[in-house]
Amino acid sequence: MNQRTPTLLYIDDDGALARLVDRGLTRRGYKVVHAASGEEGLELIRRAGTTGGIDVVALDQYMPGLDGLETLDQIMAISDAPPVVFVTASQDSSIAVTALKAGAADYLVKDVRGDFIPLLHVAAEGALRQAELQRAREEAEAEIHASRDRYAALAAERELLLREVNHRVGNSLQIIASLLHLQASSAAQDEVKAALTNAMGRVAAVAQVHRRLYTSQDLKSVVLNQYLDSLLEDLRRSAEGNRMSRLTLKAEPIEIDPDRAVAVGIIVNELVMNAVKYAYPDGAGPIHVELTSQGDDLLLAISDDGVGDNVKADPRSTGMGQRIVAAMATKLDASVERDPAHSGTRIMLRFRRVPVAPVKPNTAAAS
Repeated sequence: MNQRTPTLLYIDDDGALARLVDRGLTRRGYKVVHAASGEEGLELIRRAGTTGGIDVVALDQYMPGLDGLETLDQIMAISDAPPVVFVTASQDSSIAVTALKAGAADYLVKDVRGDFIPLLHVAAEGALRQAELQRAREEAEAEIHASRDRYAALAAERELLLREVNHRVGNSLQIIASLLHLQASSAAQDEVKAALTNAMGRVAAVAQVHRRLYTSQDLKSVVLNQYLDSLLEDLRRSAEGNRMSRLTLKAEPIEIDPDRAVAVGIIVNELVMNAVKYAYPDGAGPIHVELTSQGDDLLLAISDDGVGDNVKADPRSTGMGQRIVAAMATKLDASVERDPAHSGTRIMLRFRRVPVAPVKPNTAAAS
């Protein structure tokens, strides 16, 4: 493939010097276009701007009409203007500083014999390379911004889909919990009613997590005090709700990942229902749920002021609740123990606080 011949616009009112530049740079592989004034040069640049016909400009300082610095200012104001090499016969270094600050890519001193032409060739080559690097950098930055925008759009779409999934799963589980509630309310046998109520609580514990994720700004974490508050409200509305009028919650606003939140919710459901069934044989009583942080650990405690160790074993009990608590405690890597100093029953679970993975910033907004 043949490389395109670069075009240099030489702006100088000295026609004889312009012919020397033309001959000298043509031998070095350039096409030279001459403009005798700043105004003419600006017109050529503007006309060639849509086609990219001028690759580099050599601009003289002293000309009638617009001088070099004035012309340079106007060139720099043109969109996608070619690089400019500032040329002058003056030895005054302040002109060079002014031209470079105004946007010139390079600066050199000319002479009337044309001895500066090899230096002009070198300067033009350098200006073209610098302009090419600048274009490559701008294209790379544009691609980075475009990639960030595409990533942000995909992330937003993924978040929307996750919210929709959580919304639908939460609604479906809530429907199941409601059906279990209706079935428990109409059950004639106490053991059937209790089994359905327990099942409803387990389903509601999972449904609440999905509901929290749907309404939260963060899809990676659940705030436990809010989650447990809603979960206990569901329990109060259950078939055994009349025995939970004194069910209380004291929990810190601790964030936890959804999987561990489900385990916490199911444990709370099982131990609260256990207290409802066994702590107060003669009626209802206080049941307390507490969640506190202790250094790097979290302490979950469910307590009552009931009969404690004096509770009689229920021959109808399958031990399902205990197995579920043990399984969820294993999921949390939690220790489970009974508080021997408590007059009723107080079950304590201690597990490590695992930091929730931070959400990446919105790159579109950041850019």
